[in-house]
Amino acid sequence: MHYVIGDVHGNYKTLLALVDKLPFDATLIFVGDLVDRGGESAEVVKFIRDNKYLCVMGNHEEMMVTFGKLFIDNYENGRPIPSHSIWLSNGGADTLLSYGLISLVDGRPVIKENEFKKLEIFKSDIEWMQSLPLYIELDAKHSSGKPVVISHASVTSVWELRNIDSEFTTFCKTATTSRKNPQPDAPIFNIFGHSPQEFGVEVEDNYVNVDTGCYMHTYGYSQLSAYCVESGEVISVQRVQDGYKKVVKKDTSFR
Repeated sequence: MHYVIGDVHGNYKTLLALVDKLPFDATLIFVGDLVDRGGESAEVVKFIRDNKYLCVMGNHEEMMVTFGKLFIDNYENGRPIPSHSIWLSNGGADTLLSYGLISLVDGRPVIKENEFKKLEIFKSDIEWMQSLPLYIELDAKHSSGKPVVISHASVTSVWELRNIDSEFTTFCKTATTSRKNPQPDAPIFNIFGHSPQEFGVEVEDNYVNVDTGCYMHTYGYSQLSAYCVESGEVISVQRVQDGYKKVVKKDTSFR
């Protein structure tokens, strides 16, 4: 059974609480946006890498790769963090805090010096993120007969462009940032996240949006959810603030 999990955004304890509710032998697939905004991004990435779970590239992974490389260059060359960064202002500072690479001084991020072992872990995670696919197409088909495609944002509007080299930029941008829902005549059954849904997973005849706003504090959001491709079952948990200590692993190897 395939369970597709929505945007985690650094909420590791909440992820553990959700995984505890899923079948032990389930195949887990993540729609990206593992990092930023929550306080445990490093732990989320480690958990997914250690267990070799499947994941697609989200816009926050894309930002972490782009701006994380700049951070590494600044760190290794003794330069301060730039005062303005779209990544830091969109949760990247929380991610760097989780890796133990910065501290906050008067609310501003400041590099913690001589943490090169932690920097190597950060580098390794960025290298792994660069390898993430933009979409995963499952062998199994949906009950509608359409192939099942998992992406961060909906890709139905550009699906025919996926193998055209000259259209890669368009396909990539749509796959990570689009806010459009799939059209009714889409050739695929698309499961995605990216746009938080109030009051639960959005299940339609031709798509499913599994992002239920785990990082958000507004009523109707604050959940992490999973959707079973084969059965249509939806499992959700409320965001766990602290105190959840059970660690669920299927692979005990360490990076």
